[in-house]
Amino acid sequence: ERYNEGLIHSSPNAVCYTALINAWAKTGNVEAALRTECILSKMEESNDPSMHPNFRTYSAVMDAWAKSGAEDAGSRAEAIMNRMLERQKQGILESDPDDIAYVTMLNAWAKSGGVKSAQRAEELLSSLEESSDPKYHPNYKTYNNVMDAWAKSGAKDAGSRAESILNRMVERETMGFPNCSPDEYSFGSVADAWTDGRLTPQQQVLNNKADADADVDDDDACKKETTTTTTTTRNIMIRQFANPHRSSSLFFLSSRSVNRSLPTRLSVASLQTSFFSTAPASIQDELKHASSIPSSKPPPPKPVKSPPPKKAANAPSAPSNRKYKFFENVQVTPEGVALVKLNNPEKSVNTISFALKDEAKLLWRTEIANNLDTVKAVVFMSGKPNTFIAGADIFDIQSVENKHDLVPLIKDGTDFFQELKSAKIPLVAAIDGPALGGGLEWALWCDYRICTDNSKTKLGLPEVKLGLLPGFGGTQNLPALVGLQNAMDMMLTGKEVRPDKAKKMGLVDLVVSPASLEKVALDCANQLATGKLKGKKKEKSWTNYLIEETTLGRALMWRQIDQMVEKNTNGNYPAPKAIVQCVQYGLSHPAGDKKFKNERKQFAKLAATKESDSLIGIFDGMTKTKKHAFGQAQTVDTVAVMGAGLMGAGIAQVSAEKGGLNVLLKDRNDASVGRGMSYMVENWDKKLKKKRMTKYQHNMNTSNVTPLTDDDASWTKHFSRADMIIEAVFEDLTLKREIVKQMEQVTPDHCIFASNTSAIPIKDIAMGAKRPENIIGMHYFSPVPQMPLLEIIPHEGTSDKTKATAFEVGTSKQGKTCIVVKDVPGFYVNRCLGPFLVEVAALVEDGVPLEKLDNSMKKFGMPVGPITLADEVGIDVTSHVASFLSNADLGVRMSGGDISFMGKMIEKGWLGKKSGQGFYEYDGKKKHINKEIKDYVKEFQKRHLKLTTKDIQNRLVSRFVNEAAKCLEDDIIENPLVGDIGLVFGTGFAPFRGGPFRYLDHYGVDKYVGMMEGFAETYGPQFEPCDLLKEYARSGKKFHPM
Repeated sequence: ERYNEGLIHSSPNAVCYTALINAWAKTGNVEAALRTECILSKMEESNDPSMHPNFRTYSAVMDAWAKSGAEDAGSRAEAIMNRMLERQKQGILESDPDDIAYVTMLNAWAKSGGVKSAQRAEELLSSLEESSDPKYHPNYKTYNNVMDAWAKSGAKDAGSRAESILNRMVERETMGFPNCSPDEYSFGSVADAWTDGRLTPQQQVLNNKADADADVDDDDACKKETTTTTTTTRNIMIRQFANPHRSSSLFFLSSRSVNRSLPTRLSVASLQTSFFSTAPASIQDELKHASSIPSSKPPPPKPVKSPPPKKAANAPSAPSNRKYKFFENVQVTPEGVALVKLNNPEKSVNTISFALKDEAKLLWRTEIANNLDTVKAVVFMSGKPNTFIAGADIFDIQSVENKHDLVPLIKDGTDFFQELKSAKIPLVAAIDGPALGGGLEWALWCDYRICTDNSKTKLGLPEVKLGLLPGFGGTQNLPALVGLQNAMDMMLTGKEVRPDKAKKMGLVDLVVSPASLEKVALDCANQLATGKLKGKKKEKSWTNYLIEETTLGRALMWRQIDQMVEKNTNGNYPAPKAIVQCVQYGLSHPAGDKKFKNERKQFAKLAATKESDSLIGIFDGMTKTKKHAFGQAQTVDTVAVMGAGLMGAGIAQVSAEKGGLNVLLKDRNDASVGRGMSYMVENWDKKLKKKRMTKYQHNMNTSNVTPLTDDDASWTKHFSRADMIIEAVFEDLTLKREIVKQMEQVTPDHCIFASNTSAIPIKDIAMGAKRPENIIGMHYFSPVPQMPLLEIIPHEGTSDKTKATAFEVGTSKQGKTCIVVKDVPGFYVNRCLGPFLVEVAALVEDGVPLEKLDNSMKKFGMPVGPITLADEVGIDVTSHVASFLSNADLGVRMSGGDISFMGKMIEKGWLGKKSGQGFYEYDGKKKHINKEIKDYVKEFQKRHLKLTTKDIQNRLVSRFVNEAAKCLEDDIIENPLVGDIGLVFGTGFAPFRGGPFRYLDHYGVDKYVGMMEGFAETYGPQFEPCDLLKEYARSGKKFHPM
């Protein structure tokens, strides 16, 4: 007012308005926070540079949200941080945000409350820890805020989460990072977290027996009287840090009050000032809503949840009546930016189908092309959380009988994208979650791509995994954007790229938080339309220029790519070569439509191949095997694993890592359980080094596992909380029955007992049990972290709830592909391997060298040969399975070869890779067959038939395939789809052949039966085809009819 009257010669500047924001921030409610954001918006929009906000202005607004009590304070503050970083990138904000800004943002997340807020705070902390710029490294206040977030989260594991943060803080201090020393508030936050968690088992964070023993006692005390929780937390912290000063401070702070004086209510009339009346309508609405909330009467009101920040301030509300099936109604901002959201409410993810393509054309022409006088730019994003577009609808492709008919359908799609480009308005792709296959191709047609740092965001062209290639211009648009080397790596491997790498390689232009995506996308689209923002293509380094842009460099690159493709596919997969051809054709025909015409022609050719049919069949099988019909599963929080060998440690690893389960790992003594712990930690260390895991995830995985031994007096108390026991001990029926008896004495009545036996029938293990309905088989494959299959084996008395729980744990908590099989010796996979292993012995007797056995099956398409497979599984395990099945119910099908030679290898200590010597001798990553093994094998050779590679393949595979068909005949597996999935994921049966049953369909069952009958005449009755194969041969039926 005095400035307007001429009494003050200079107008208020950024310092004045920052002070005003700071005053409002101290008020501490939602209305005040909204007013600070309103002031900030006016400062940003000002044409006067002296009015532009600095990083302290943004920090003050974030502080306002931290003090507001709003449930979404964290996402609001992070949105402000992203606005600050965006202005810094644009050169408007000259100074960098300091550590105070990040501390303030994390404080807002801490005040939000809830598990998701705490998780987000921890993710942000990890990114600060990993920053290469020291000024962004977290200090003790940063850590305190994250621990405070867990204390306010209400999570049952809040205590262990907060203590894990404290451990990281101490570790950083010992590593020499400045300002990381814990203070009283640090210990108080951990104490509060444990107090709020109360009955959470603290043993998750204690990694030695003494701590575990004391922890059990503490937890029992909690059950008796919850008011003793503060004492429990004090004991834990004393044990952890052994510092009486810290522990006494902790004890004092654990009961500190978080009550604060309440702000006075603000006047509604103040909203009508000229400064605030010009604020965006959405903020004015929020201010009006907030002003009606009482804020001065005790007790304090519940936190107000204001509208989510991802709703852009300048975007109108969506109409309630939908016009389209696959899209939400188009919204247009006052600046002329159209927001197009994909969202089919009938599906959990967006996929590109022929029907969606037709509707997209209609939407574009109706909403955009006919309104180019008002529409200046378009943003494409998903209306679903955590997903952009998961790819094309693969079943649309399957439904086209004549694959040549795909060509005009694909052309129609490509024409649609070219129609978008012909409008000559900026197109922006806003990606949150997976953008795969056709989803990424859609984004590649856009002028600007923004993705979120969501852990679920990934970008890729995985069509090669289905025997196909990108058909909507991907083979042309991707190399043009990211360069030939990056593009070929993505397309030939089908690998998925995470946000940070996508930004680095130029695949996306910006990476933002999910909360800011819509607003940033709309802002960028508007700036692209007005010319304020220009999309920049990433410049190539000199090295990449020489490789990709010179004749000699390209020749060397293509030669190397050809060699890599041949090495990895053995000529069995046509898709990689077709991808190379498309890219090369596009380079020689850069202009016009010829390159796209060639691409869709190659796509149709691949779609007609049996390799693509097989790979799509596997994909279909994976989808269908994710479901079960057993009803409701029981909740599983704690899993106890009996046996810390390679199998047991592997099971413990996937349980802790993928499912976040509390894992009790028990073995006989410290040395045994120590080896199991080392195995897991080494695997997690490798992932951490390769940036496939954050330090936080590493710490949490480790803290989820409690090692125990037979000598621990407290192990029974730990097991009294177990929801599931997974036994992974030696294959001995008497031992397994003893363990069942022991477990039923110490575990609760609901606890499920699962045996990881590889061959022993589950009914035999359950014999004499008190709770046989809780007993089931869960057969994992070695190495457990890498092998995706899990066989679920119920016996006749297993309850449906036990079946459902085992299935849910396998799929949801351990990330496995599960198949349910009948309870017979060997189950399904090992039952098929039995005759296969006997035939390996028969071929050795017939003079086939070990190397030729391996090479022949690798050429067939197996990832490893039978000799390497035996070494990987273990000669002792392989011999046991073969011997067990020889004495089981397979009869003549287990004859033809002498498997006793493996027994003598066991006597010599040649147990395979785990002992450094099996069929191969192992020296680090290298392996070779030494003279001693060759001489040993010669003792068992009876003749030298000089068999061809094809003969070797057919003899081995026919034993495999015949037993799979016999399992279907005997109802050991439910259907051919389960049979294919089981052998592809359990043994590596050539994926491009689709599994044994799809292989038979492609080969011809009648032809295959004829071949086997010829072998039966030459080699013996073990090759006699089963009745089911003969029936299919006579009738001409297929296992997978179209």
